[in-house]
Amino acid sequence: MPTAAVYNIEGQQVGEIELSEAVFGQPVNEAVLHEVVVMQLANRRQGTHDTKTRSQIRGGGKKPWRQKGTGRARHGTIRSPIWRGGGIVFGPHPRDYSYRVPKKVKRMALKSALATKVGAGRILVLDALELEAPKTKEMARILANLKAGEGALVVTAERNANVEKSARNIPGVKSMEARRLNVYDLLDHPHLIVTRDAVARVEEVLA
Repeated sequence: MPTAAVYNIEGQQVGEIELSEAVFGQPVNEAVLHEVVVMQLANRRQGTHDTKTRSQIRGGGKKPWRQKGTGRARHGTIRSPIWRGGGIVFGPHPRDYSYRVPKKVKRMALKSALATKVGAGRILVLDALELEAPKTKEMARILANLKAGEGALVVTAERNANVEKSARNIPGVKSMEARRLNVYDLLDHPHLIVTRDAVARVEEVLA
């Protein structure tokens, strides 16, 4: 059964916690990780790109020159796609890129992402994380104490506004509640800082 050290906000080890084998000790499936990350990035696309076809471009109502007798190729409009300033034939139009993968695949990918953090020794468990007020300087101090200043994903059991506001101005740092934990953010941040209560919440959902 995998274990992780428990720290306080001063960076001192105060104990050790046993992690669920069914959640944090599963083999890493890189194919599933890739599949879910691609899905998440696709779902973030706005899909608002658009190009105009020949019917949407202003002008071009008059035939440029008569059909025969000029020695030039026949044309019916200067907004033809082969003209400069003309329409686009197969350009992009607004569309929805989002799709879903099966719940079991998503769950397997989340377990694999957590296992990578445990295997690399990049998971830090806090006994508690409470801030009296939003204070970026205080959050930066805590991260420095934990030696996770270059980038960390901070996970709490419930939504903590003070923690979120304190972390959002620090480059490379993101805070979220346990139920919003996802594969992309886990892989995108070098360190995973999670409270003891959040560990129990994650295990409750994924075990």
